[in-house]
Amino acid sequence: MQKAIYTTVGIDELLAHVQALKGAGARFVQMHAERCVDDGSYRLVYTFINVRAAQEHIAQDGSYAIENLVVEGIDQYQEIPSISSYYPAVFPFENEVHDLFGLAITDMQVDFNGFFYQVSTAEPMSVITPEVKAAREKAMKVRAAAEARARKAAAEKAAAAAAAAAGDGAGDVAGSDAAQPAATAGSDVQHDEAAAKAALKAAEMEAKLAAMDPEKAAKVRAALAAKAARDKQKKEA
Repeated sequence: MQKAIYTTVGIDELLAHVQALKGAGARFVQMHAERCVDDGSYRLVYTFINVRAAQEHIAQDGSYAIENLVVEGIDQYQEIPSISSYYPAVFPFENEVHDLFGLAITDMQVDFNGFFYQVSTAEPMSVITPEVKAAREKAMKVRAAAEARARKAAAEKAAAAAAAAAGDGAGDVAGSDAAQPAATAGSDVQHDEAAAKAALKAAEMEAKLAAMDPEKAAKVRAALAAKAARDKQKKEA
């Protein structure tokens, strides 16, 4: 006998619950999205089989439970963290959710350098504009360059630490000299990646707005501008 368990979690709690299921030996089955007719929000359902628990229950009474994590009230432009770092098999499901509903799933850890596979066809498939394509390629190049600088800085820091451990009199000086470039490189990496992500996000948003009805696009632009103003006030407070 198969039982279904549904647990509603907040979007900020999703990864913690997924991590707990992974640690308990749960196996990913599928995920899907639903659009709520009443308010236009979205609902995500992630389905797992807790293999260890299932084996115990099947041995006892032939039953096992399908466990579902439910995230409700998702706005179309809200960022959803990918669970691919825990379950790579989720990738095609997350990609489909993006293509069918336009939901933004971030930090994917498998395939395509963290970006969705996109095709230039009409809705409901996602559309790539020249601006989005250029921003995506730039983000990929920035990420590669940033990773290269980070590796170089880490190697320099390790070499300086090794020299200091060997008792070289110049080790302390070398360590001090290497620490500054390493820190600077780390700062540059964060700045460049943040700028590339912001440019990509802006390009993707412009592509979505261009495909909307002009009146609806104007409302979305106004809402985004209001949100940006609120965020700025919070930072300055």
